[in-house]
Amino acid sequence: MFDIIEQARLGELHFKSDPDSGLKSIIAIHNTKLGPALGGCRCIEYHSDTAAIMDVVRLARGMSYKAALAKVPQGGGKAVILKPAEPFDRKALYQAFGRFVNELGGRYITAIDSGTTIHDMDQVAKVTPHVSGSHSDGLDPSPNTALGVLAGMKAAALQRYGNSKLKGLTVAIQGMGNVGFHLASLLYEEGARLLVTDLQESKVKQAQTAFHAEPMSPDQFCSAHCHILSPCGLGGVINHETINVLHCDIIAGSANNQLATPDLGQQLHQRGILYAPDYVINAGGLIQVSMGLHRATQQEISNKTWGISETLYDIFTRSSVENLPPSTIADLTAEEILYQETVGA
Repeated sequence: MFDIIEQARLGELHFKSDPDSGLKSIIAIHNTKLGPALGGCRCIEYHSDTAAIMDVVRLARGMSYKAALAKVPQGGGKAVILKPAEPFDRKALYQAFGRFVNELGGRYITAIDSGTTIHDMDQVAKVTPHVSGSHSDGLDPSPNTALGVLAGMKAAALQRYGNSKLKGLTVAIQGMGNVGFHLASLLYEEGARLLVTDLQESKVKQAQTAFHAEPMSPDQFCSAHCHILSPCGLGGVINHETINVLHCDIIAGSANNQLATPDLGQQLHQRGILYAPDYVINAGGLIQVSMGLHRATQQEISNKTWGISETLYDIFTRSSVENLPPSTIADLTAEEILYQETVGA
């Protein structure tokens, strides 16, 4: 356990079990140099406790790096709830989770993530003030996450094609959830051709109707012939098997931990596939909730989110100069901020 903590340079790891509600939860606080840790709560099924621990540690580290490169006054943290196998009282579960968050005294601020909703955060907000993105504050991060991904795609297109316009490009989106659907809407307005997939067929049909999107089966996603591959579901989409079937120029999506292992960034770089590091391009949600907590206007939040384009373009430029993968450059840049290190190549 301590090896995992030390390797990730994790600050704190907290566990909570509440038999009455069925809550089994873990909160990881990675780094609070820049401010209180802010990160969503994920509620999914895990095949083991170890898998849940590894997930929350990776996600918390990513949030620290994301906050550093997004230039918001937050540290990195994350929570996971091991989704109960048996039917459960959702309100009781999230109120119990809220009490867990409250015990940390504000060092961790929670928000929505995969498997959680604004309604769940409403329950959390009943028992702790350390939550962002409930109906009471209006800080739904999903639309702004999508806006940041759009900004990042424009930077990637500029780097890859010499033009930031997305009109006429084919974009394959995996996941028609809150972020994926908002992203599809923005890309449709840009004039992109859309290929979409989701485990729920109804969501695919909705995108077909709204955006004239072309459907794919989930197992066709990674091999789709497209300009931009956009993973907007769970992580690990690019792995040692799927990397061999890619037919895209750019990978740019909202999912966290898109690369199953770090070495895949180098493989993409060698193949000439431009990868927009996930925690950089999907920072719009963090920007929304962080700046919202500090009473920024929506216009100020939007302007800050469009800055993701500049951050990514700087990363791509440094990547070209140093001949290192963008994922490596992003890590190095974040570590220079968090640890005041001048990290050599």
